[in-house]
Amino acid sequence: MDELLMARGGLDLDASAIFLLTMTILAFLIPVVVILPPVGLQKADALIQTHTKAGVEGVKSNLKKQFSAKHTPVAGEPPRVQSLVIYPVKSCKGIELVRSKVFPSGLQFDRLFTFAQLKSPFPVAVDSTDEEKSKHKWEFITQRQFARLANVTVDLWLPDEMKLRKQSMKSTEAFLIIRFPWKEDGWRGVFSTITAKLQRGRSAEPEIEILLPVDFPSEAEIKENGYTFENVKIWKETINALNMEKELPEELRRYLGVSNKLGIFRIDPDQLREVHRCAPSKEEAGYQPVTGFQDAYPLHLMTLNSMQEFSSEVPKDDNLKELDVLRFRPNIILSGSEAYDEETWKQIRFKPGSSGLYNDTVFHVSCRTVRCKMPNVDSATGIRHPSEPDKSLRAKRAVDEGAPLNGCLGMQLTPLFDTSLGEDREAWIAVGMTVVVEERGDHLYIKQ
Repeated sequence: MDELLMARGGLDLDASAIFLLTMTILAFLIPVVVILPPVGLQKADALIQTHTKAGVEGVKSNLKKQFSAKHTPVAGEPPRVQSLVIYPVKSCKGIELVRSKVFPSGLQFDRLFTFAQLKSPFPVAVDSTDEEKSKHKWEFITQRQFARLANVTVDLWLPDEMKLRKQSMKSTEAFLIIRFPWKEDGWRGVFSTITAKLQRGRSAEPEIEILLPVDFPSEAEIKENGYTFENVKIWKETINALNMEKELPEELRRYLGVSNKLGIFRIDPDQLREVHRCAPSKEEAGYQPVTGFQDAYPLHLMTLNSMQEFSSEVPKDDNLKELDVLRFRPNIILSGSEAYDEETWKQIRFKPGSSGLYNDTVFHVSCRTVRCKMPNVDSATGIRHPSEPDKSLRAKRAVDEGAPLNGCLGMQLTPLFDTSLGEDREAWIAVGMTVVVEERGDHLYIKQ
């Protein structure tokens, strides 16, 4: 009878038995959690089945030794392409490449998107109408105002033909995954931190991801997703582009510190911005030079020897120990050129060299790059230095009479194409290509 009562009333366990039972359960669960962690899927987990992430990172980067003396010129050897970088979302982290297509608007996938804020017209004149007072305008944003954009990572996923064949699928769609740090308060933040470390390693921090299509959406997709065509101002230009703000989580606006409404605009390939000023004319280039969301010209070139020469004149401190070339947002980075020799170039030809390519690619060297304060932001951390390198740029590199109060570093390029290509203008550029200077001359910057 006592045994029956015990069976009905439950187990009579003492403290040691409870401890032993708990340890037995943990011994079973811990290996399961380690092997199969209870974490949600990342967007890349789905794409990796059919796509491959573009770019080179870490030890494979061609910039890991950018501060080395090996970039100084060698007698009898031409300058060469050390690295290529694209920035699919303006002012966010770049993607380093070993080769890229060149289009009239610049490197493929470069500056397709920009973030923008909806600004009110205040302050306005006292006699302004109510309509003028209430009118809001979209304006692009950069690290100049919001330094944390430097911490927004952009991954480019391209369709992989071999993977697609294994899945018996066909696709030409490419995607961007935009990632930014975000940790909730309280237990949710603790859980997201643990999840991030289980997914991506001990140093990982929680993030929020945004998935965007690279290709310009069709009319049906625009309507289905609620995207809208709106005017957005970039510098002194106002263009019509596709606002895809519905894809943005509220947390991104808060992370960046944007008090206004935040949008993300996709450049319309049928409404690219025309480039004039120092660029070759339509007659000279054989087509009208254009660009997307770049500041002014299709491409930006820098040389590591010029970077090192300038860096040697910039005072260093605990917040600025090295001057990374990526602070200056170049597309083409050269090695083996005399410091500042690029400022005399007017037309250059990239030849195959050790790149494995067979084509030449030609560029008009349009003007110097006039610098603003954006390089004060550390591209690795998003922390803004209070004065450098802007102070040294203005003191040491005010070398262009067209911009007498600004420092200059780097050159702006416009692609030139063989006229036999007709409207199918494209070329290739790759790491290892060598540079032949075909024309030299003076440069005078023309303001917008």
